[in-house]
Amino acid sequence: MQTLEVKTPLVVRTLATQMNIKPFQLISKLMSMNIFASMNQEIDISIAKNVAEKFGYKLVLAKQESVKIAKPKLSIEQDILVGKKEGNLVERPPVVCILGHVDHGKTTLLDTIRHAHVAAGEAGGITQHVAAYQIEKNGRKITFIDTPGHAAFSKMRERGANLTDIGVLIVAADDGFMPQTDEALKFAQKANIPIIVAINKIDSKGANSDRVKQQMQQRNITPEEWGGKTLCTEISALQGINIENLLELIWLQAEIMDLRSDLSSPAGGIILESKVTSGHGAMASTIIQNGILKVGDCIVCGPCYCKVKSLINDRGQRIEEALASTPVNIIGWSDIPEVGSKFSLVENEKAARKQAEEVEVELKKIQSLQKNDKEEIINLDQLFSAIAAVEEKTLNVILRADVHGSMEALGDVLGTIHSKKIKLNILNCGVGSINKSDVILADTSKAQIIAFNVKTEPNSQALAKQLGVKIIQHDIIYEIADKVREAMAECLDPELQENKLGAAEVRKIFNIKNNVIAGCMTIEGKILKEKFSRVIRKKEMIFQGKFASIKREKDFVNEVRAGFECGIIISGFDTFEIGDIIECFDIIKIQPSL
Repeated sequence: MQTLEVKTPLVVRTLATQMNIKPFQLISKLMSMNIFASMNQEIDISIAKNVAEKFGYKLVLAKQESVKIAKPKLSIEQDILVGKKEGNLVERPPVVCILGHVDHGKTTLLDTIRHAHVAAGEAGGITQHVAAYQIEKNGRKITFIDTPGHAAFSKMRERGANLTDIGVLIVAADDGFMPQTDEALKFAQKANIPIIVAINKIDSKGANSDRVKQQMQQRNITPEEWGGKTLCTEISALQGINIENLLELIWLQAEIMDLRSDLSSPAGGIILESKVTSGHGAMASTIIQNGILKVGDCIVCGPCYCKVKSLINDRGQRIEEALASTPVNIIGWSDIPEVGSKFSLVENEKAARKQAEEVEVELKKIQSLQKNDKEEIINLDQLFSAIAAVEEKTLNVILRADVHGSMEALGDVLGTIHSKKIKLNILNCGVGSINKSDVILADTSKAQIIAFNVKTEPNSQALAKQLGVKIIQHDIIYEIADKVREAMAECLDPELQENKLGAAEVRKIFNIKNNVIAGCMTIEGKILKEKFSRVIRKKEMIFQGKFASIKREKDFVNEVRAGFECGIIISGFDTFEIGDIIECFDIIKIQPSL
């Protein structure tokens, strides 16, 4: 076994190169170990050692030596930080993730801090995207990340917790810990970040801060005032009570952590959100994690590359450069980068394009390997199962969403819809408005278009109406799920249920003009001409059909109620006997549920 000396951090691509293998081979081996990693993702040293052994290598960590790097030319904003500088490291603002249950006041807190009104603009009053904002007070900055609280957005919350320095867990004083609160706490603990608990809505009816603190103690995050180590404060985001105290706790925690960044290192960061916008094309909301990203720089993120055309800060202003911990929108991408993936600086656009193309080729190889692994010889039982699957009811859908993270959440929430009667089949998904291609694909595949928070292009709307393609649109994700359930139920064959309306007893039989007429007395309910008829003799049904005519005295009628006599002719039946019971019934179609 060969000894291989490596340095941390260990990136998949770099490790593969050092072992003289293709990155996709390393990724495939990691997948066989139930570890899913992308090309540019860092992996733990213990995992790296384990997988390296499978390729005949023994990993040894090299000793890290400090290297002197030329002093970079600093901008005015960077010069301010030089006083806090040690070597090439400068103090950076903390990245703080706001976590918690839906409607516990996360976005309202940020509104109060930023003096903005983000919550009012969110559909249904809830956050449905990951958003990042930076605030500054007395020369000190904090970057906040707001994450959705609804159950559908668990991946977004986990991603938010993983890229931050400090987690602020919002708990409503009148509600206490809820399912998504516990989930958010779990994500923060898994990411190993310090937690500050903000007990919100202390001014609301039924507020009980002590109950929340008891729940904290039960979860092993005992507040400091109760002898624990967790920073905790009571606030009212709506009234602005104790907000300054919360900010001070965040800065206190940041000072303890001594957060710093190397301005001379190559720029890099992580994708918070991505989408396509008219006029700008592919855009990504990001957090800069190291170095200085400038307009004109070339970066690569998986199979996507970008020559930075514009940098737009959280206030919508164009800026020339962004430092570590800065939230910024990057414009100029070749395609929509994957949410949660990291980007890094490269020498020039040519190198960026080449690296992105190599990643794309390798990803296709991985997909091909995965497909081959799943292909097996189909035996007779599998063949019958396949035939049965074809006969199953299926609702084909095409998904469209405003941003990549929303698409991820939409796919997750639709994946929770299960039914033994019908299968939901996602044919295609994409980011951006509904276009003609989506409508044509839906028409040819007999699919419906499910759209979250996006509009339909005018020509596409007319084409959908012409072709009869159904489009389900909504700006609240869990209401989309309800509409999809309804659409799936509508695809099922209706269940038929018999509804008895009445009965008549045959008292006399008449033969008039070649017609056999049953003289009857209506004994219950009512007899309706347009409904179905059934002849019962000695408790056994002998005929079932439709009424030809009903006559009362000399007039033809459509209805005879209980207690009245009538003459009945039934189509296709004329062998009445005294004592027969003629039942009148209807067939009701009931729309089945999933």
